[in-house]
Amino acid sequence: MMKSSNPALSGETFTGLSFSANRADAMTIQGTVYKTFLLLLLVMLSAGWTWNKFYLAGGNAASVSTWMMIGVFGGFIVAMVTVFKKQWASITAPLYAVLEGLFIGGLSATLEASYPGIVIQSAGLTFGTLFAMLLAYQAGLKATENFKMGVFAATGGIAIFYLAMMVLSFFGIQPSFMYGNSLLSIGISLFVVVIAALNFIIDFDIIEQGARSSMPKYMEWYGAFALMVTLIWLYIEFLRLLSKIRSR
Repeated sequence: MMKSSNPALSGETFTGLSFSANRADAMTIQGTVYKTFLLLLLVMLSAGWTWNKFYLAGGNAASVSTWMMIGVFGGFIVAMVTVFKKQWASITAPLYAVLEGLFIGGLSATLEASYPGIVIQSAGLTFGTLFAMLLAYQAGLKATENFKMGVFAATGGIAIFYLAMMVLSFFGIQPSFMYGNSLLSIGISLFVVVIAALNFIIDFDIIEQGARSSMPKYMEWYGAFALMVTLIWLYIEFLRLLSKIRSR
């Protein structure tokens, strides 16, 4: 059984799915790549909309805060629907991309106003990491069971940690080691970036397995969605890390 620290690509990703006898109706890696680019385009378009809205309002964060919340919570709900209803991925994956774009567009604009150049740096690091992981995977870096379990456990711990921080923030508690720019805070962000990057290796592996096993065509949308989950997470973490470093 294969496991992935990406919640969209778990060990049960292909469980219960029927194989496609017709190769034309089967999942392919090339098809997944095309759909990933399409989702990325949708993210960029909606992100550009909230970005422009922020600057047209004179850099007023309140002008995009509602849209960012819609993106965060709407994206989470749609992501959960996609995970449990993979057959709907051709509809929910593009919707997820648009919603997440609303959030990261507002977040990017807000941080860019405070730290000029941070967005292009974060984007460059994100895509650089993606291609580096892809090259490493093609060069033979495969996900062993121990590797998968280690990354899965680390990501689960990060998710629980972030949830705890969110709960504390509701009570006005914001620990400096999480939100400040101390070396410990930067170290935590670096750790999270590494774990997010390692998700790509597992994601590539599972998508390759799905294509090799002739999974249904709609799984291309699901595979693209899963890669976008990791890509967006990594980009946000790079924004957080660079903002901490720039604020010192």
